[in-house]
Amino acid sequence: MRIEEFRFCPKCGAALNQSAGTTPVGAPSVVTCGACGTTFQQSDFASGVPVPLPATGGNRNPLALFAVAVIAAAMLFFGFHAARRSGSTPLITKASAAPDFTLESLDGKSLRLSDLRGKAVLLNFWATWCGPCKIETPWLVELQNQYGSQGLQVIGVAMDDSGKEDIAKFAKDMGVNYPVLLGKEAVGDAYGGIPALPESFFIGRDGKIVDKIIGLKGKGEIEDSIKKALDTEAAKNEASAQTMRENGPVQR
Repeated sequence: MRIEEFRFCPKCGAALNQSAGTTPVGAPSVVTCGACGTTFQQSDFASGVPVPLPATGGNRNPLALFAVAVIAAAMLFFGFHAARRSGSTPLITKASAAPDFTLESLDGKSLRLSDLRGKAVLLNFWATWCGPCKIETPWLVELQNQYGSQGLQVIGVAMDDSGKEDIAKFAKDMGVNYPVLLGKEAVGDAYGGIPALPESFFIGRDGKIVDKIIGLKGKGEIEDSIKKALDTEAAKNEASAQTMRENGPVQR
């Protein structure tokens, strides 16, 4: 009896031996794919439905193993963050009140977010090792210059383990013109866990989140979100009240 083998591995699609020929007595009872290392029972080829057996260690394809490792790592990473989000980590959405916090700045002073009420705040979570953050930071510098007079305040929160000196050097090299705070995990958790860097929250003058951007987006998209934050009515009234407190009532 002749047993025709599969021309291609049913698991990975790699080419197998074209024909097993006449099966002699004592012939091997299994066929192993040289590409993915999957082993099939040779007797099952006669029925046309090969059943895979556990692959042997010596024939595994390094590329296939690497792909499996990458997929497993990605599943663990996103599963970890999903578990955190489904647990005690709050879900931060548009129109949510921005969680208040107090963090130390690079100059040793404490900054409280609620003290900026009346301004539009771009709260940017970043890290010195983050490549996309290095692309985005010069845009934030330019936008602070452009919209600062209209009430914008960019705040950078460094979410990495680098020392204060390294963060300060990064800020200096980038020409950062806005406060940089030393981040804490608790603050990141308060804003939903920060699944990726950079991540920015756009807070209106009334202290509510009007938009957020995860990852690197275009400068134009960031600018559009800044305009949304600046265009919140409540803090315009607050800004007017602050002006009156500082300068006194307008004389008619």
